[in-house]
Amino acid sequence: MAVVRIAVAQGVGTNGLPDAESTRERGRRVRELMGLAARGGARLVLFTEAALSGYPDKRVMSSDPDRLAESDWSRLDWRVIAAERQLTIDHAGELGLWTVVGSVHRESESGRPFNSLYVISDRGVLEGRYDKRYLSNSESSFMFAAGDHATVISVDGMRFGCALCIEARCPEVFTEYESLGADCVLLASYSDGLAAESLDDRRPLAHALLTEMWVAFAVPGTVPGTVASGVAAPDDRWLARGRADGIPQVVFADLDPDNRAVHPGYDSGRSWRARHLTAARSRTGRVELIGSSQPRAQRPVDGPADDLG
Repeated sequence: MAVVRIAVAQGVGTNGLPDAESTRERGRRVRELMGLAARGGARLVLFTEAALSGYPDKRVMSSDPDRLAESDWSRLDWRVIAAERQLTIDHAGELGLWTVVGSVHRESESGRPFNSLYVISDRGVLEGRYDKRYLSNSESSFMFAAGDHATVISVDGMRFGCALCIEARCPEVFTEYESLGADCVLLASYSDGLAAESLDDRRPLAHALLTEMWVAFAVPGTVPGTVASGVAAPDDRWLARGRADGIPQVVFADLDPDNRAVHPGYDSGRSWRARHLTAARSRTGRVELIGSSQPRAQRPVDGPADDLG
């Protein structure tokens, strides 16, 4: 398999109410970074969650100003979002660059929108969309509809899965993509916590190590000292990492499955698990319970995770 160079962007992202002016500025910034990625030789570039539309805070979007309630999505300028999406699609074709970019997406004026990743080909065609399947408590209660399928992209023979933000807390998302033959998972997140205090950038490393896939991790990175974008390698290290300086940028990584220094278990661990998967699944229905039958106290379902995207 040939080496595929990818790019991961940072420096785009807001969580206020996305007005027309800020939406146009985000679109301009996305296309500017696409140009940097293309000039650097990337075949694919990944942007963060809601890079085009903005990721509006649940309280900003609440239909009731006095309490947290169902989001009022009529407050977004959907015509401007659609226009910026089309400009981005056209630019991908001009650059010959696969582009995966986050945006709020609606199918109709009624009902909730999806939190999505648009998949744009190097021919300037919107090839598909990944809709976030595992929603945070706030998203599922007040904001978004949930998606219902995985999305795999094939670029130059390499396969990429798509995931969004809080799905980094769902190992099943990554093992599913491993079973689908993905080489890399594109994880777009609105992680904007301080790098010194956040665990968000540890999860891509863990998933890459355990599944022996690369994990490309895109975050806003608009404020100095916050979590930076990067590409996690299967040997428990960052193959590439952005600077946590708040400056818009792209980072590049060459994905080479034949380089054992980067991908030492590509033909060993994954193939071993694949051989044993069918037999293991046939045994998963049996459970042996040992110890006390007295139930322990359960943790509340709403807590810190409520505010995670």
